[in-house]
Amino acid sequence: MRSKAELTSLYIIEKVAPVFNKKGYAATSMADISEVTGLSKGAIYGNFENKEAIAIAAFHKNVNDLLKKIAKHQEQSNSPLQKLFLITDFYRTYKDYSTELGGCPILNIGVDANQQNTKLLQQVQLVISKTQNNVAKLVEWGKENGEIKATTESEKFAKHLYTRIQGAVFMSYTMNDNSYLVETANELDTYITTNLKA
Repeated sequence: MRSKAELTSLYIIEKVAPVFNKKGYAATSMADISEVTGLSKGAIYGNFENKEAIAIAAFHKNVNDLLKKIAKHQEQSNSPLQKLFLITDFYRTYKDYSTELGGCPILNIGVDANQQNTKLLQQVQLVISKTQNNVAKLVEWGKENGEIKATTESEKFAKHLYTRIQGAVFMSYTMNDNSYLVETANELDTYITTNLKA
């Protein structure tokens, strides 16, 4: 059973995660955090050391929610090759999902933290590395069971996939046009079929 302090911390993060994602680290003030939570600054600081700690916890909440959603989508198949297709399939409608979060947390916080906060940027870099490693592991699994060509460079493909997807996320939001994500997902599917499928 969680303590009152733990429940309060979770409540704060739940409320402020979309705010940090929409406004960024520098533009989110303690007044914003007080307003959205209904708590005094003293109560907030009683649960978190500083604004940076809140921002990092908020980023992790948004990213964990996203990664769980992707993992759930991938449960539709036990095939590593099909799981790659399910990643691209998830991102076809990603703009609809991420709009509820205030945009893509990895893109938003990554760009914002690159100029504002080194510790927050390091958290974004860790998430990107972890995500790319997970894709690379899927490729290695596919190579082991004969679904993916043995010559496939797993890390290189993982970077290619993630770069294309994040570029499409940026363009979809900037141009307010989901077709960037749909077309990129289609192109990646063709690439996987042509270059990876055994």
